[in-house]
Amino acid sequence: MKLPLFPLNTVLFPGCTLDLQIFEARYLDMIGRCMKQGEGFGVVCILEGQEVGEAASRFAAMGCEALIRDWQQRPNGLLGIRVEGGRRFHVGKAEVLRDQLTLADVEWLEDEPERPLRPEHADLAALLNALAEHPMVQGLGMGGVVEGQQALANQLSYLLPFHLKEKLQLLALADPDERLGFLQGLLDQLQGESIA
Repeated sequence: MKLPLFPLNTVLFPGCTLDLQIFEARYLDMIGRCMKQGEGFGVVCILEGQEVGEAASRFAAMGCEALIRDWQQRPNGLLGIRVEGGRRFHVGKAEVLRDQLTLADVEWLEDEPERPLRPEHADLAALLNALAEHPMVQGLGMGGVVEGQQALANQLSYLLPFHLKEKLQLLALADPDERLGFLQGLLDQLQGESIA
């Protein structure tokens, strides 16, 4: 399937919320088409290049579908949209169109079915609950109590301040149990660094 890509300096995860301000013609056109067709676009993490101007020279081979959930005209006159992460995908052949929009062949990746949280996930669930108190997280309508491992892993991977490289590694893991284990390891490292 061909999907328009929006390279950003962030990694979007399924079920997570991202607010974007749209001002470049290529993306205004893309958003208009997506809204008319009821389809999403792909968010990929920039590895080399900028968010604005010419198409990013290099971006991650894995990304997440962005589904438009809301839009509004901002006080500054720009278009504001709120998207929710949909399916994960792998980028195949990509081409930059004349207007600098990147269009790519993508292969959708299967996610494991949602599984209930287990007792060993209690600390991670408590951390997500605590994050829900942060005004920025509240503004996105995220955090709090989640239904299962996949939701917990996705939200923590998205909200915690890990490096983009680590977030991409987390996005690549289909098994939520594996992702939660990797997350715990990253948190242990962070705590170790803050103690040192």
